[in-house]
Amino acid sequence: MAEGQVVERKLAAILAADVVGYSHLMQLDEVGTLRALRASRAIVDRLISEHRGRIFTTAGDSVLADFASAVDAVECALEVQQAIAEENTQRPASEQMRFRIGVHLGDVIVDGENLLGDGVNLAARLQTLAQPGGIWVSGAVRDQIGTKLPAAFIDRGGQRLKNIARPLRAFEVVDLGSGLAAGRTARASPSQRLRLGLGAIATVILVALAAAGWWQWSGLPSMGPIALQQAGGPGMPAAQADSAAARNTPAQRLSIVVLPFTNLSNDPEQEYFADGITEDLTTDVSRIAGAVVIARNSAFSYKGKPVDPKQIGRELGVRYILQGSVRFDRDIGDLFAVQNEITARIARALQTQLPIAEARRTIKHPDAIDYIMRGRAELAKPISPERYNEAIGYFETALQLDPQSVEASAWLATLLAVRALDELSHFPNDDLHRAKQLAAHALAAAPNNAMSHYARAQVLRAESRCAEAIPEYEAAISLDRSRAPAYAHIGWCKFLTGSVDGVVPYFEQAIRLSPHEPAIAPWYGRLGVVHLLQSHTDEAIVWLEKARSENTRLPFVHAWLAAAYALKGEGERAHSELTEAQQLNEGYGSLATVQKSPWFAKPEVRALAEATYFVGLRKAGMPEQ
Repeated sequence: MAEGQVVERKLAAILAADVVGYSHLMQLDEVGTLRALRASRAIVDRLISEHRGRIFTTAGDSVLADFASAVDAVECALEVQQAIAEENTQRPASEQMRFRIGVHLGDVIVDGENLLGDGVNLAARLQTLAQPGGIWVSGAVRDQIGTKLPAAFIDRGGQRLKNIARPLRAFEVVDLGSGLAAGRTARASPSQRLRLGLGAIATVILVALAAAGWWQWSGLPSMGPIALQQAGGPGMPAAQADSAAARNTPAQRLSIVVLPFTNLSNDPEQEYFADGITEDLTTDVSRIAGAVVIARNSAFSYKGKPVDPKQIGRELGVRYILQGSVRFDRDIGDLFAVQNEITARIARALQTQLPIAEARRTIKHPDAIDYIMRGRAELAKPISPERYNEAIGYFETALQLDPQSVEASAWLATLLAVRALDELSHFPNDDLHRAKQLAAHALAAAPNNAMSHYARAQVLRAESRCAEAIPEYEAAISLDRSRAPAYAHIGWCKFLTGSVDGVVPYFEQAIRLSPHEPAIAPWYGRLGVVHLLQSHTDEAIVWLEKARSENTRLPFVHAWLAAAYALKGEGERAHSELTEAQQLNEGYGSLATVQKSPWFAKPEVRALAEATYFVGLRKAGMPEQ
């Protein structure tokens, strides 16, 4: 471009495509690879032209094209991936071409026939993030598409791209024509898989309920692949709770754990479906009057392990274990009828009455239920930011398929709020704003749904409105008494609103319901915090040590242990814990900084801290400034 020449700019949708592993293919077979590339490029070039695009740069195996419309660019990308996948079925494996595609909408510089600038660079960078055969787009593209194409968008969060200063919000494209994220291994769509398999469970379980299984503890006819076993005798101790109040307490008469169901299908990818049924039954059984039901996260810690009913009963403090196996071959609407029947029979066997719950939703789109179950299955795995994003993507897709889905709205709202609250988002304000809208929709559509209230509570907590969150958590618990995190959140919200005396029972109940909760360390630690503020120093140390044994990377646990040991006169241990806290978080460098924490915003909490925690920190060696 000549010096002094006026720079011409325009807004364009840029499509960047590149062949996966092209150099390797050339090393294996130059002639065959070039032949396959020419055939693939003929498809790509034709489809770009048909969608009113223009190729402005090619380099070997890569293509850059611009479109006046983001819709045209993404529609072209979807058709390219479909056409190349079909073409590959006619080629030997050594000649199969697989493209990654990125699409960005942005400002570009026009240089004759060429286009330059960040708008082009971002499309090229997005392409590198896609799976082979996949498509990634920027948030600007996603906003333009809306519902104009049969596609959904999995939010992959803010991506840091090479030579790009700010993170770019990126989305993976799901082709709803196939029901799959573009580029993933071709297989039946979710609804096809459900229809192919769904029917055996209804027949097997209902026949078994009437005929063949076994209940060791009552005269109920046996249940075949579903068994409710007695886990222990009347005097069995409630293990794992470990507080003075819980220790040596007999298991309650109606205490149950629903163990993860076994997947009987030949497809291991159906595992999420069995997990979804387990979770739904956990919620249903929790509605039995008087029942104490172990939360799903603790139940899932036994997944894939040999079942010893007495041992599980001792570990979880329960009397009964519900287990089963699934293979579903009927319409998905039958799933809910089956679950209702199982729960009703359990209630009758226990000689209790099942409260009338809100009618289950009408299934308008089976694929949406499939993606919801996939999202929930991700959350049953060890927690990580990547799994949060993966689950968010599944719920996003479910909502694209069924915009009225209460469950998809509530789960998505919950995860977006948590992502913002836990500082895992590059766009926390955007996440929280959307979470608020989704939770409001879910609650308006289903006011008697536990997850709707839980989602609303999580949003309020993320907005630092704990006093308003507490009644929403309480509403969620009234509808699903197995929701252990809700008890823990109530406890902490009470703490933050100054009601320290009422905190302990909530955390103890959360731990009682989910002793194997993946995120149990903060629960232990916060129990220790409250005990120390109440001058129960020995009890505080017990809980704080349990927290440290679960997770050594929580700075607040080390700081409160430092104060507790200092108050006990154990100066060396106190100094060691304080040093650990300071290494993990520089905010523990001075007492002045610690005292600014929102934990001590309420006068009631601060007064207790002045008499205990702050005194202990000074004794442990923390400077004032």
